[in-house]
Parts: sequence; structure tokens; C-alpha cells
Amino acid sequence: MKLILSVILGYLIGAIPFALVIGKLFYRTDIRRHGSGNLGGGNAGRVLGKKAGLAVMTCDLLKVSFVVLFARLINGNDTVLACAAAAAGIGHCYPVFAGFRGGKAVAALYGFLFGLFAFAGRSSLYFFLPLIVFLIVLYLSKIISLSSILSSAAVSAYLWIRPESMAVRAAVTFFALLILFRHHANIGRMLRHEENKISWM
Repeated sequence: MKLILSVILGYLIGAIPFALVIGKLFYRTDIRRHGSGNLGGGNAGRVLGKKAGLAVMTCDLLKVSFVVLFARLINGNDTVLACAAAAAGIGHCYPVFAGFRGGKAVAALYGFLFGLFAFAGRSSLYFFLPLIVFLIVLYLSKIISLSSILSSAAVSAYLWIRPESMAVRAAVTFFALLILFRHHANIGRMLRHEENKISWM
């Protein structure tokens, strides 16, 4: 029962489209009609500005962290926690509240990792290691999509060499694969040397 409740709640919370909410509420803009059309912090930042992008990323991160917290509060084990977080990631990418057009799971992964160390007693490296990888790759390449893919792969590999539960390892690997899949168009543009690069770093 705990597993079913956590998965349902995880999906519904993950499906809250903060990019759409913030865009319409504060900017009177549906960002699905602008930029990449993606309901994530990156597109929100490009379309609405840095403050909006940061707000969306923060909200998307915290919603998945809340799912982890909820799973812990109901005394859910690692399997319940991992399944709930994975469901939140699916909700983030395919939100029922926004026509199943959502983000690319990057903020959702970081929300899961933040929740693991903040609420589930895991090492802070779970969150900061991929963040450091992200920033280094971003500094060198100026490509957000490449930074997202490599940082998620790095934390997935890291968890497989640590004494961690199979459920948590599987969930992080699921997020890494989901991020890879959601960036398939970006990968194509990178191979053609057509992917957009940032100019502010």
C-alpha cells in the first residue's frame, strides 16, 4: 500500500509543470510555444530570463525532494523511495497536467539526489559530485545538454561503485537513461555541431 500511494503521489507531484505555472502567472507566457517548447528550467531561462529559469529549476528540484521526504515520513524503505522518485521523474517528463509535454528530467534527478542526502542519510557527494561534473563540462563545452547527460552518467557510475542499495542504484540509472532519451534531439544536433552554446560562462 505504501508503494502504490508513494508512486501515485510521486507522479502527481512530479507532474506539476512549474515552468508553465510561473510562465503564465508572472509573465503571461506559455513557454511551450517558445524556444524549444520544453517545460524545463533551461527553456524557461531562455524564454523568460535567468530569474524565471532559476525559479523553475528550484521548484522542479524541490518537488522531487519532497517526494523523497514523503516516502521517508511514511517509513518507506529504499524500494518505496526509489519507485516514488522514479514516478516523479516520469511525471516531470510526461505531466498529465500539461498534455504530457514536460521537462527533460535533469532537475528531477538533482531533486532525487538532494533528497537522498538531505532526508535519507546519504552522502552529500550524491548531489555535489554530478553538480561539479555539470559545471566543469559546461565551462569547457558551453553546452547545457552535454553537461546534463555527462553529469547524470557520472553519478550513476559513482553509485554502482559504492555500497548502495540496488533500488537506489536502479533509480539513479533510470534517471540517467531517461535524461539520455529526452535529449536525443540534442544529441543529434551535437553530432551535427548545431547545438546551441551558452554565452554567459
